[in-house]
Amino acid sequence: MHTQRMAVSVSVLALLTLAACGTEPGSGSRSGDGGDTVQSDVPVTGVAWSVDSMTVGGKKTEAPDGSRLEFDPKGRAKAGFGCNHISADARVEGDRITLAKPVSTQMACDEKTETFEKAALAAMDGELTAKLSGEKLTLTTEGGDSFALSEEKPADLAGTRWAVTTLLSGETATSVPADLPKDRVPHLTFGEDGTVHGNSGCNSFHGKAEVKGSTITFGPPAGTKKLCPEAEMETERAVLAALDGPATYTIKGSTLTVTSKDGKGVGATATPATTEGTQTTEGTQEHG
Repeated sequence: MHTQRMAVSVSVLALLTLAACGTEPGSGSRSGDGGDTVQSDVPVTGVAWSVDSMTVGGKKTEAPDGSRLEFDPKGRAKAGFGCNHISADARVEGDRITLAKPVSTQMACDEKTETFEKAALAAMDGELTAKLSGEKLTLTTEGGDSFALSEEKPADLAGTRWAVTTLLSGETATSVPADLPKDRVPHLTFGEDGTVHGNSGCNSFHGKAEVKGSTITFGPPAGTKKLCPEAEMETERAVLAALDGPATYTIKGSTLTVTSKDGKGVGATATPATTEGTQTTEGTQEHG
């Protein structure tokens, strides 16, 4: 198995690199020559950015774990700050990014995350100045507030525990219910031997997953056969529909997207490795 790495589009958006914008004094040299010139070939679009912190009114706040911001070539910005999914229109011109019409899902969040999200939403409605330094990106609002971001390296497909966060159906994306019991949050782990195992929302499963290029061909899964509340069963049906036969996959930073030919798919986020133990539970029945 190998990791699918997204091709990065540079086109006109390469204007956002410091190589195109000139030099930045006093920041060191990426080339190691000891000078004051910083050069970077990292564009803003096509890159998964991890949000490190946000500074509002001079006060710096660390971002919630898993916070991300991404600009796609189609003129959309997508973000997550630990709870809701946020998107906005995005226009990139030189070192300026203009965001407009931010929208957010309405899931309940803890107070700390909610406070950060509200501040981030406010910043995602207006003009930002982009400043690149190596693999670090700073976005500054007209009022002087700012985001500090770092480029995310693509996670490995195999050996990574992928927590499913989004269910895809054509152009529609639905967040996995936030109130699912922890042991029933759907997740996947691919093995180097062409297998996959995890939990589909109610039942644990395992099966074949052959990877060639950007395609994963899933074999019929086997697993436990339990009945769960309808919300969990609905999630399970959606997950299993995406893991049926051939599907394409992409990895951007810590985000995996798997989409089958009929448009069914899942979005998942890399999570710290855990000891999952066996895939069967006492008192459950295997099915194939």
